[in-house]
Amino acid sequence: MDGFNENSNEQQAQQPMGCLHRFSKTIKVVIIGGLILLLMIPMFMIENLISERGRTQEEAINEVSEKWSLAQTVTGPYLNIQYPVVTENNGEKKVSIKDLILFPDELLINGQLKTEILKRSLYEVNVYQSELTLKGSFSSEELIKSRIDMGQLQFDRAAICLNLTDMRGISEQISITFGDSVYVFEPGMDNRGIDNTGVHAIADLSELKNNKKLPYEVKIKLKGSQSINFIPLGKTTRVDLKANWNTPSFTGSYLPNNRDITEKEFSAQWQVLNLNRNYSQVMIDYTNFNIKNIDNSSFGVNFKIPVEQYQQSMRSAKYAILIILLTFGVIFFTEIMNKTRIHALQYLLVGLALCLFYSLLLSFSEHIGFNPAYLLSATLTIILVGGYMFGITKRKKPSLIMSGLLGVLYLYIFVLIQLETFALLTGSLGLFIILAMVMYFSKKIDWFNE
Repeated sequence: MDGFNENSNEQQAQQPMGCLHRFSKTIKVVIIGGLILLLMIPMFMIENLISERGRTQEEAINEVSEKWSLAQTVTGPYLNIQYPVVTENNGEKKVSIKDLILFPDELLINGQLKTEILKRSLYEVNVYQSELTLKGSFSSEELIKSRIDMGQLQFDRAAICLNLTDMRGISEQISITFGDSVYVFEPGMDNRGIDNTGVHAIADLSELKNNKKLPYEVKIKLKGSQSINFIPLGKTTRVDLKANWNTPSFTGSYLPNNRDITEKEFSAQWQVLNLNRNYSQVMIDYTNFNIKNIDNSSFGVNFKIPVEQYQQSMRSAKYAILIILLTFGVIFFTEIMNKTRIHALQYLLVGLALCLFYSLLLSFSEHIGFNPAYLLSATLTIILVGGYMFGITKRKKPSLIMSGLLGVLYLYIFVLIQLETFALLTGSLGLFIILAMVMYFSKKIDWFNE
């Protein structure tokens, strides 16, 4: 009886152990899943670091721009003409002064820009100095069409207005030749403009009463940074711009009619008609709605230096879970097929090495650019993980398979980052192939036996 009891106890003790052995692979998969979730913590921290470095870059660019001069938008010239309005309240008459805005018949802008690079720590900011010539003519034709009482308009105290985004960019005194007269601009708008920032000059434009065309010409030396834009105020607005910059980005509501980009410079020409925008040549009691339409009609060119390493680093970091998952899968299959026991801590160390790739990529890309940084970081990571696998398994084949897999994965992610139009299609097909391979190898494993 005693012998029977001893055998029974041994069988009972072995049953739980046998159950654990039977499901040991499943338990290992659960542990690996937990490790992958754990590794999302350092990846989250790295993504925050990438975002922080991107914000630091923007702050550096803004700081340099603030000290040099901001991106400029040129609005004008245009005329502000006042007229009296009589109102009666309880038999008492009150006279108030209203404003009327008249835009030019023609606005022809010729600009020559010279760009240069300023540095702030690791970051580069493109600034420019420009010489702009604005010419065209004004007439009272649109006032007559609008049936405005010309006798009420105070042409002798008309304000010639020119709005600029940043007054610090003005390099020389600005004057305007209007007909046979020359007027020097004064700082500020004196509540006569559609915007508060700019210059104005008070002029006697009584000749406009006779529907006479008055030609004008303004020359401006203007500094700015990153971009320059124009507002098409004329019935016909033509802009001819040239700059020593070979990567222009044309922005705004209108693209150039003609452009010529070489290795050293570019030239571009725009033509915008009053029919192409949503406001008229005469504005009476202009409102925020009118001003918004004017602002939305701007166009120009962006000189920002094409720096995309933070955006590309963030896009590559989005694929981290895929690389970690597939790498752990290969290690797991290697462990099963070669009957090699690999500890959970060793899985974790490999995962940390894969996370460190993104930190290396971020730091290297700030100094040597994204593409060389990606190659260098991928090479270092492949050598580290491949060498570690060789140290664990003592076999060349698993380490070479791991190195080859990582090389293919990093190449695949790099191609996805470079693609734009076909990124989703390529990514979906790639994931389908990867899933098919995992399914193929997983069916060769006996999940219920050691």
